[in-house]
Amino acid sequence: MNSKLEKVENNIATLEITVSSEKLNEGIMKAYLKNVKRFNIPGFRKGKAPKSLIEKYYGEGIFYEDAINEVCPEAYEGAIIEHELEPVDTPKIDIVEIESGKGLVFKAEVTVKPEVTLGQYKSIEAQKKEYNVTEDDISKELEALRDKNARIISVTDRPIKLEDTVIMDFKGFVEGEEFEGGSAVNYELNIGSGQFIPGFEEQLIDGKVGDEVEVEVNFPEDYRSENLAGKPAVFKVTIKEIKEKELLPLDDEFAKDISEFDTLEELKSSIENKKKEEADRRTKHEYEDLVISKVVENATVEIPDIMTENQIDSMLRDFDFQLRYQGFDLETYLKYMNTTMEELRGTYKETALNSVKTQLVLEAITNEENIEVGEEEVESEIEKTAKQYNQEIEKFKSTLKESNIAHIKESLLIQKTIDFLIENSISK
Repeated sequence: MNSKLEKVENNIATLEITVSSEKLNEGIMKAYLKNVKRFNIPGFRKGKAPKSLIEKYYGEGIFYEDAINEVCPEAYEGAIIEHELEPVDTPKIDIVEIESGKGLVFKAEVTVKPEVTLGQYKSIEAQKKEYNVTEDDISKELEALRDKNARIISVTDRPIKLEDTVIMDFKGFVEGEEFEGGSAVNYELNIGSGQFIPGFEEQLIDGKVGDEVEVEVNFPEDYRSENLAGKPAVFKVTIKEIKEKELLPLDDEFAKDISEFDTLEELKSSIENKKKEEADRRTKHEYEDLVISKVVENATVEIPDIMTENQIDSMLRDFDFQLRYQGFDLETYLKYMNTTMEELRGTYKETALNSVKTQLVLEAITNEENIEVGEEEVESEIEKTAKQYNQEIEKFKSTLKESNIAHIKESLLIQKTIDFLIENSISK
């Protein structure tokens, strides 16, 4: 096999690749052995006809297509390595010439990773924002813990008020007709949550257990169901139960009940420490993002559309996974949001483009600065990950594929490059 790089224009590389007659004939023979049982030739049992006779009956090129599929991938990969190209998409293959005695000549056109022209990436000036933990922050966390651990009790001696939970039956009517999806039994609604149509929850306030309340509302103009959007509706509601939260007092007993601490002061100290750690991480991540964004902005790179589209595909797969975890999927989401896949992809485009550019720029800096990750660093990261998952190190290692290890190494390289940028930045 020999190859020639004809040109690289607009991140499209064109290769002319020649496969020897010997290699092509090997491919033809493999194609013959793979397909011989398909042919019925007079005078021969099915699957026993010689290759030359099949070619005589059906034409010399009968096995060419399968032979091309046999030899082209290896020849293409060899050419990619020879010319040190980094494809970002599958190639478009065009056959120039093929003949069993002469070999195969084909052209491969493929989108390759673009070159990055780095701008300033050292001595980047950026504002580092510090976040302080206040007494108010600690108090809010304590109140959240009180709310989370509150007792829910039924109320019978007063009407509904804001933040109560109401158990109710309801039926919805538009133009006097009950509409689909507008009814429920024993529905639990937190008053003030904004879960229902604007105005619905407010009209339940002051209602009592056993009351039958008529709630009049208007569906928003942009409501997801077109047949209801903008229309007035009446809901007939029966209030069956009222519940409220009973908050525990903030004292040492509370600390003992909801944590591993014996006193409220110890619980407060723990909350303060965690809040400070969160604040430090926030400061670090925001500063990193600011430095990286300036470095990326200073660089120039022409990003092929296919790289952006592939990134959108990846982001949508992640989004679909999140939806499925919640019992939905992309198709359901599109219907619920009354949008199309094309429109959804459009909302991801700018983020995807920035993500691809950031990745390319960081990779270019990694190469420019000869940043490397040693085997010991990879080993240390694997051990750290194993401990996070509470697994034995050797057992965890046995589950890793080469692609997993490559991903770990790539992640470490990116982080080392980011660390390099931060070390060489100027904080204000």
